Amino acid sequence: MKRSLKLWQLCGFIFTGIAGVLLHFLFDWTNQSIIVAPFSAVNESIWEHIKLLFFPMFVFALVEYRALGKNYENFWCSKLAGTAAGLLLIPMLYYTYTGALGVTADWFNIVIFFVSAGAAYCLETKLLNKKINFCKSPITAFVILCLIALLFVVLTFVQPQIPLFQDPTTGNYGI
Repeated sequence: MKRSLKLWQLCGFIFTGIAGVLLHFLFDWTNQSIIVAPFSAVNESIWEHIKLLFFPMFVFALVEYRALGKNYENFWCSKLAGTAAGLLLIPMLYYTYTGALGVTADWFNIVIFFVSAGAAYCLETKLLNKKINFCKSPITAFVILCLIALLFVVLTFVQPQIPLFQDPTTGNYGI
């Protein structure tokens, strides 16, 4: 079972990496389609890059659950913990290095995305392997992931005027 889990998690990391990169460009490739906007990057803000990590991880978790998730009582709790860690790492790493260096580099932003995805999947794998039931309700964990998805959709169209949502290349917010 552990070997199967590690293979699934590796596939999840690869899927997330490929899908995240494709979603980065999808909005422009579709002539800024409002249909793909909730799931793809609509600008270069940190918020939009966090979204590029969330949706592939969430979609992969849904598929993975059908394949082996029912064998793990802590599946959704582990997925929530891993996803949250990845989502938090992106802004933490970005703001730390840009604050320290005063500059941003596209290649390093890509590295941050992959490091965050890798850390998220490693945490999930560790938690799933230990079968630690650290939350009381897997259903609640799944609902929280769904609410995060809804939050990403809503905040694609209604963005607060704070730096997390500001496109550093244009100074604009949202679409």
